[in-house]
Amino acid sequence: MATSKNKPEQTLSVEQRLKSLYSLQTTLSQIDRIRTVRGELPLEVNDLEDEVEGLHTRIENYKAEIEELRRKTAAENQKINEAKTKIDKYKTQLDNVRNNREFDLLTKEIEFESLEIELCEKHINEYNRLTDNKKLDIKTTEETLLDRKHVLKEKKDELDEIISETKQDEERLREKAREIENGIDDQRLLTAFKRIRKNARNGLGIVYIQRNACGGCFNRIPPQRQMEIKMHKKVIVCEYCGRIMIDPELAGVDPNEAN
Repeated sequence: MATSKNKPEQTLSVEQRLKSLYSLQTTLSQIDRIRTVRGELPLEVNDLEDEVEGLHTRIENYKAEIEELRRKTAAENQKINEAKTKIDKYKTQLDNVRNNREFDLLTKEIEFESLEIELCEKHINEYNRLTDNKKLDIKTTEETLLDRKHVLKEKKDELDEIISETKQDEERLREKAREIENGIDDQRLLTAFKRIRKNARNGLGIVYIQRNACGGCFNRIPPQRQMEIKMHKKVIVCEYCGRIMIDPELAGVDPNEAN
């Protein structure tokens, strides 16, 4: 049966798989350190971009509200003009009344239309007040927007500079990580390693023994368990944190560093 491309033709030993996994971990940790250099900048840039977009939307909403207030003001002015026309008509009719009843009816109509004018003027004053407040809100929001845009530009420039300084190294490390992954013939082990690494706070999926303890959670490992790890006969995980274990010698670590 033909082997898949970029996959080893022979089955690897547990020892070889562990060495490959540790090499992969080392490479991925270097990538993690590059991301650490970037720190929270990518998130800050995203947050600022969202904030700038939100401020633009807020300003547009204020403008739409002002336009609605303008339409309402125009409608109230129309009502005032109609009421004044009616008042002029009723006053003209007063000159030709034939009895007190007609006079009283016309007088009441004039009073009603006058009250309508007062109510419309009250509405217009309120709309003008709201419009002034919205204009002030626009001015304040535009000042905030200008400041946020300035900060966003600074953060983007800073992030672009860091990315440009580390991009080549990161691409090289990612290519190296892909090559190591392609050399691991146990997909279940590789998947388990990635899952462990993803859930680990420090991003370590495989660790070596340090001072008779797990290099990930630092819980003590019994001597018998340490002996099994050094034999490389099977993949062994820490019973406390679940990380894959490897002995320092196989990991290529100076014994002095592990003790």
